[in-house]
Amino acid sequence: MLNQFSRTELLFGKEGMDRLAKARVAVFGLGGVGGFTVEALARSGIGMLDLIDDDRICLTNLNRQIFATRKTIGLYKVDVAKERILEINPNAVVNTYKIFYTPAASDQFDFSQYNYIVDAIDTVTGKVELVLKAQELGVPIISSMGAGNKVDPTAFEVADIFKTSICPLARVMRQELRRRGVKSLKVVYSKEPTLTPIDDLTTGCQADYICPPGTARKCTQRRQVPGSNAFVPSVAGLIAAGEVIKDLSHFGEVNC
Repeated sequence: MLNQFSRTELLFGKEGMDRLAKARVAVFGLGGVGGFTVEALARSGIGMLDLIDDDRICLTNLNRQIFATRKTIGLYKVDVAKERILEINPNAVVNTYKIFYTPAASDQFDFSQYNYIVDAIDTVTGKVELVLKAQELGVPIISSMGAGNKVDPTAFEVADIFKTSICPLARVMRQELRRRGVKSLKVVYSKEPTLTPIDDLTTGCQADYICPPGTARKCTQRRQVPGSNAFVPSVAGLIAAGEVIKDLSHFGEVNC
């Protein structure tokens, strides 16, 4: 019987689609990368999604975040994402958490219930804690490295963190994971050298504060706001989603 996933089933097979429908995936961070990851997971038939992000949609998110429109400015990203997911797949179960993930918040989650974890957050301490929790329980995880201040979407690769190069965030993550005895981590990262954003006070958040009321973490608190665009974070997010879908559907067993 035809349904919204019929074209996907032509590639992954019925058993693969059944696995996706039964899977529960947690996406930490719904920004430029995580938002497109969620979009692709929903359109691929993932049955349950846990969305973790405490941020509200801002005017400056419109250039790259799939859930950002003029109508959604000021709304919580997880709420907008849930509504969109259910319009794509009404049978999906979507759990939302308005939480800024840190090591202190890890006890609020039962990581053993997840079939896969996507790390699309920015802070090193949070990313490391996600990796430690996932590996402690044997849950697959893919972590996104830096996507800001880049303009070449073709420079992304999927690799083990210890085989990455150039990316400054990946370098820091390698150091932190080595200290904790982590041997391996699947990441999506870019080999493009990081650009220096143009220092123009007329376009910076420090000069023109526009965060929605109630925003807990403001761009004005950042030392430097990174430059971004519509085509780099989205590619990183879609690559991450593709890895999740292929792994959970056992894609290699269908097309070998």
